[in-house]
Amino acid sequence: MAPGGEPGATALLRRYPRFPRGAGQNYSDMYNYTVMRRSGAHGKRGGDVITASIIGATGYTGLVLTDLLSCHPQVRIEALTSVTYKGRSISETFPRMRVEGTYVEYELSRVEGSDVCFVCYPHAEAHPVVAELVASGIRVVDLSADFRLRDMVLYQEWYGFVHAYPELVAEAAYGLPELYRKEIVGARVVANPGCYPTGAILGVAPLAQILDESAVIIDSKSGVSGAGRTATDKTHFCSVHDDFKAYSEVGHRHTCEMGQEISALAGRTVPVSFTPHLLPVDRGILTVAYLKLEKDRAENHGLVVDSEEELLRVYAEHYADEPFVEVVRHAPSLREVQWTNMCRMTVRLDQTAGLVKVITVIDNLVKGASGQAVQNMNLMFGFEESMGLGVRV
Repeated sequence: MAPGGEPGATALLRRYPRFPRGAGQNYSDMYNYTVMRRSGAHGKRGGDVITASIIGATGYTGLVLTDLLSCHPQVRIEALTSVTYKGRSISETFPRMRVEGTYVEYELSRVEGSDVCFVCYPHAEAHPVVAELVASGIRVVDLSADFRLRDMVLYQEWYGFVHAYPELVAEAAYGLPELYRKEIVGARVVANPGCYPTGAILGVAPLAQILDESAVIIDSKSGVSGAGRTATDKTHFCSVHDDFKAYSEVGHRHTCEMGQEISALAGRTVPVSFTPHLLPVDRGILTVAYLKLEKDRAENHGLVVDSEEELLRVYAEHYADEPFVEVVRHAPSLREVQWTNMCRMTVRLDQTAGLVKVITVIDNLVKGASGQAVQNMNLMFGFEESMGLGVRV
């Protein structure tokens, strides 16, 4: 679809329905819709309904997953595990959650009836649990980094542990549906991408094959929820409020993941320099990718990218059939995607500097984590890819 098909400076180049038919665009309408879905969708098993468990259900990603799965029309929650909150009522522990039941400590016997498990353990702690689940015939979406990297040496280098399951790493699908949809469908293990890599890789992908030899520069700003529920001196309200700063300026762990996937898209090794920043907001990631293109490579791929309008066309066509990627003319803001599974992006041509700038925004807890995990589950079990993802969480 050519740019300019819709009027206005903020017109979408691709437009998708944001919420289910009949649900309003404001938060209260979406809240009522969610409660309605939870109250009667899972009374009994039948048809294509599957059972799902969340291992480590009380971190931010686990809580958002609980929200999403509890109103998914084809899912019944089997077990929600937590060491800290074992034996406690879900709704009493987290009053905003309208889910019946209690948290249980993880044991394989408590999730053996599950068709799929979402593992929300910290990096380096997830892989033994994933291996145990797979050996029991349960398919897994792993939200840690334990199966994202293909080179086994990199786990020691970037995450400080020796991976004990190279055969599972070799078969795991990288869970970015826009790139690996076919691999995800048949996978026993899906490695859910990191939050920063999701926005960065989607932003670079349409131009990856025509990058020049210089490094790709990724500059990202994230809300505080990306650091997890456990507060530290750096993420405490008093430290974050009314401030803005960079962190892990060189060597952030997600750099390796970005380099792996951008290099795979380019068909050669592409160096990546990544700088994350901490925003004094709850959630959302805004990423700017700075790219230099090789004109001869572009011509070899039949692309002419010497104007901003042409770049917008390339991006709109690349993502024309993607239900959760929107290409827009304006520079998108966090508020446009918070609480949704959308990635919204635009592209700019800086002719003076000889750079292309790609701006992407996602919600770090939804498209950057739990929403993408449900998107992957939908693909694994043959459901409509967008099922259960039309609500705000």
